[in-house]
Amino acid sequence: MASSMKSFADLQQVGKQLKEQQAQREKAEAERIAREKQAAIEANIFRSSIGDVQILKQQEKFHPIPQKPKPIPFKHIEDEQKALQESLSDEFDAGTLLESDENLSYTRPGVGIDVAKKLRQGAWVIQAQLDLHGMRRDQARDNLGEFLRKCIRSGFRCVRIIHGKGLGSINKEPVLKNKVRNWLIQKDEVIAFSQATAADGGSGALIVLLRAS
Repeated sequence: MASSMKSFADLQQVGKQLKEQQAQREKAEAERIAREKQAAIEANIFRSSIGDVQILKQQEKFHPIPQKPKPIPFKHIEDEQKALQESLSDEFDAGTLLESDENLSYTRPGVGIDVAKKLRQGAWVIQAQLDLHGMRRDQARDNLGEFLRKCIRSGFRCVRIIHGKGLGSINKEPVLKNKVRNWLIQKDEVIAFSQATAADGGSGALIVLLRAS
């Protein structure tokens, strides 16, 4: 009798557990359905607020082609330097072409005689200058030729060439000073030059007038 009562109690306990499990499943299912309904409501609110949408067309990505650096014309530069050295002779004597004034000014034939005087008076604004201080003869000659070419390309008319007074040279002789005058007379783009005023360098510099480009 006691055994039958125990079995019945066990069955009741099992039935109770099954009911609890079923209730939990039903509760979970109800919560899932409620979440889905809420998500659907929120989705409808979002769609109604933004309206119809269209898929954007994907544009092709632009891949720029890097430009190759321009080749350096070494041969052309070398040829120009050789031509410059050949065109500017160190044996040229400009003494007979310089005006016999204290400033040793120069004007190319066909240029007005008052041009050198105006140079000395500062009638033209100095637009560029080249300082040859401390350079050796070949270096100074090359730099002078390149400087004059750049000035012509830039349209400069009046420039200053600083050659120094030769105080630091052997025997205190202004070797570079005389060379610069000789080189300038050999350049077609130079139409006149004169020693600079004291304010612009005095006997250590020249004011040079170039032809119009």
